[in-house]
Amino acid sequence: MAKYMILIYGDDQQWGAMSPEQRDAHEAAHAAFRTDAGSRIAGGEELELATTATSLRSDGAGRVTTTDGPFLETKEALGGFYMLEAADLDEVIRLASQLPEVHAGHSGVEIRPVVDHRDERG
Repeated sequence: MAKYMILIYGDDQQWGAMSPEQRDAHEAAHAAFRTDAGSRIAGGEELELATTATSLRSDGAGRVTTTDGPFLETKEALGGFYMLEAADLDEVIRLASQLPEVHAGHSGVEIRPVVDHRDERG
């Protein structure tokens, strides 16, 4: 089984503007995803809004500087993630297609395979 990270992106303002009914439907869609994915979920969390992020960068002189807010200036921010163990990418695509962020106009999902460094050690 390979591991895949599902990264959930969207517009913080759109998420924050959801009515209670929309939020309930959103949560229900995630609950259905978690039920369908079952034990393939190896972890996952919803993140606080991007405005709470702290970014680290090099100042070019070998020192690290911190900045309040997300690393990149973009409308879509990372809002959460799931780590899945699955047979292949097709299985992850099928499961992730259920997430409400795939179907909303202000959000999306990125799937990335996780590198298994154990294979590199031989």
